Amino acid sequence: MLFILLTFTALFWMIIAIDTYRGLALLHALEKEAPVRGIGKISVIVPARNEEDHITKSISSQLNQTYRQLEWILINDRSTDQTGKYMDQLAEKDHRVRVIHIHELPPGWLGKNYALHRGAKAANGDVYLFTDADVLYEPDLLSKAAGYMKRLKIDHLTVSPDLQSKSFLLKGFVSFFLFGFSYYKRPWSANRDQSNNGMGIGAFNMITKNAYHKIGGHEAIRLRPDDDLQLGMRIKQFGLRQRMATAKSMLKVEWYPNIKEALKGLEKNAFAGLHYSYIFTILAMTGVFISQVLPFIAVFSPDPYTSAMAWVSIGAIMAVYIPITRRLTTYSSFHALLFPVSALLFITAVLRAAGLTMLRGGVMWRGTIYPIKELKKKS
Repeated sequence: MLFILLTFTALFWMIIAIDTYRGLALLHALEKEAPVRGIGKISVIVPARNEEDHITKSISSQLNQTYRQLEWILINDRSTDQTGKYMDQLAEKDHRVRVIHIHELPPGWLGKNYALHRGAKAANGDVYLFTDADVLYEPDLLSKAAGYMKRLKIDHLTVSPDLQSKSFLLKGFVSFFLFGFSYYKRPWSANRDQSNNGMGIGAFNMITKNAYHKIGGHEAIRLRPDDDLQLGMRIKQFGLRQRMATAKSMLKVEWYPNIKEALKGLEKNAFAGLHYSYIFTILAMTGVFISQVLPFIAVFSPDPYTSAMAWVSIGAIMAVYIPITRRLTTYSSFHALLFPVSALLFITAVLRAAGLTMLRGGVMWRGTIYPIKELKKKS
């Protein structure tokens, strides 16, 4: 029985490997793009809640862009630290920066989504760039992004950043997360115009003003914790054109400082990605264990055929894992050694998110609980 299960596991990963190789070829590196200055004014919209440790450094890196038709709209989302003060200081130093302070969250909204909504309403640009308050930009990034959008005549561009991590264990976990996200969501399919699959990444979502209003803006996804992904999904639902690119040397962000914070951070959207279904979550995590942990246990089987097939399964997994992590990260492939440990951590994170949601009656994010009934209505 175990031999048969491993055989199907190996075949599954071989099929996924073929799709992955084809898909990764569709992801262009933004570094190779020629910079331009001709897509009109870009409004950079940055929401932040309690980001005093990152906001000044992040926005300062953006203000050095070689693209000149820019404005920044910084939204202070009910921060209890010095975030708002630092935003005001940035606005005093650069006339292109405006600040919106939000003191109360209206019913029916997630905090970040409402902040983005307010920022878009205040924007004067022809193109909106939604980004996070802890992302670092290289000077030519927006010029190259503008060139890419203009050359391909697209409505939406999302860019995968270099996810910087400090520890070996955290790098392994980040690599596994990208691996799991990629084979589950197949982000490269967003680059096929005939595909209905869309993609959006919070670090960099650039969208034309017309497209943003056509898809209903953030009001249409006001209770989605995965707002970045949903923005990209709606682009495809409305028949608009989008692309996903990489920019590992030009766009950088520290995803989480340590494993503990990573587990906590996944409370927001890990369960949302499984449609808030407890049954689906259990089935999905069982599938992850069988397909991604069991082969590493089965190599120790006394049956030589079972052990051999386990190694075949592991080889097929690595044929997916290594190309994805090489394309989307700057990490060494040695993190593959942590694969089964990372898989177990991921299973723990998802089950923990589902369990906490059940106990709390909703998702807690940055001090606010959003009831599960409300979230399900908009999922």
